[in-house]
Amino acid sequence: MASLLLRYAIITAGVAVGLYATLLGLLTRSSFQAHIVYLHKIQMTWFKDLNKPESFGFLRNQVTPFSIKSSDGGALYAWHILPLELFRQHESTLIEEDSGFVHNIESRTAFKLLRDSPEARLVIHMHGAAGTVGSGYRVPNYRALSAGDPENIHVLTFDYRGFGRSQGTPSEQGLILDAISVVEWAMEIAGIPPSQIVLFGQSIGTGVSFAVSEHFALRTPPVLFAGAVLVAPFADVATLVATYRVAGSFPLLSPLARFPRLFRYLSTFIRDSWSSKDRIARYIQASEQNSEKYRLTLIHAEDDWDIPWHHTEILFWNAVNAMSTQNVSYEELERKKSESKTYLGAAGSIMEWRTQHGIVREEILKTGLHDVVMGNPVVSMAVMRIFADTCLSTE
Repeated sequence: MASLLLRYAIITAGVAVGLYATLLGLLTRSSFQAHIVYLHKIQMTWFKDLNKPESFGFLRNQVTPFSIKSSDGGALYAWHILPLELFRQHESTLIEEDSGFVHNIESRTAFKLLRDSPEARLVIHMHGAAGTVGSGYRVPNYRALSAGDPENIHVLTFDYRGFGRSQGTPSEQGLILDAISVVEWAMEIAGIPPSQIVLFGQSIGTGVSFAVSEHFALRTPPVLFAGAVLVAPFADVATLVATYRVAGSFPLLSPLARFPRLFRYLSTFIRDSWSSKDRIARYIQASEQNSEKYRLTLIHAEDDWDIPWHHTEILFWNAVNAMSTQNVSYEELERKKSESKTYLGAAGSIMEWRTQHGIVREEILKTGLHDVVMGNPVVSMAVMRIFADTCLSTE
């Protein structure tokens, strides 16, 4: 009996090793990597019509489904979400209009309320991997984003190429081009000044947000937004795959992290690096050199099983070094944080690093998981705080 059990154990182990080796082989192929990194074929809204936002709990015509052209010609599916109090004030006009997908958004009352109000604020939402604009915790996230000013804070969210109804195949460069196109639409077509725009990103969307922030900060003249709120960010893909578990359970390359040479070799096959730690540094350095105001809030939950919260600590460290005239070691920063950060008990902790021009805020929560946190008041407060700081700095 013992020998039989041993034989089955050996066979099972051999099959597992064989399957894992096959997975590693597939991961070296860029097309397979795209499916693993972006999970764009997992829609999670198969049985709902995105052109009927009411089925996701919105009021009639509170959301306008439409499309934005990406710079390389693809159509990006988008939602413009009205803040609740503004909807109440114009409810009778809004509900009289046809509902569903709109081909000419500029003819709609909701768009005119965004474009024509000097008090309008806009949060441009960049979602994480998998799903669509209507998936999971994204709908309560939209409500949290506008909760701080339900008369003036609009939300614009969209699906990247290859996600949902948007055309194309996802890639790092492609997602960045898509997000830049959406931001340009907000500034040029909707007429929202960058000082009245907050970028919001979650998970892979934080990588997109960092890239967009850097892109506009490096323009001549530079374009700086009111700020950015980044939930569950990651340092870069190479660091992420060393710890990442699909759905918080299945490890990708983390079992190989104990073999540095093999891990480094496999890392050379990574197609999309998403180096947020470098982009946050370049963005801050450019903003400091140009004497431009900037506001970044990094939020992460300790019980995030998808992206470990130490990624936010790495990003914060890179930000601090970009803000400082002298290099600060990781260990030295941790000592300073232990002395200076605000402890909030069960709510976690807060640490801010300030210069004459910028503020980077790190919020480590005790709970919130990877997605649930998006609908929590901590997100509402982050948006409110950035818009309030922007108003004060312009007075």
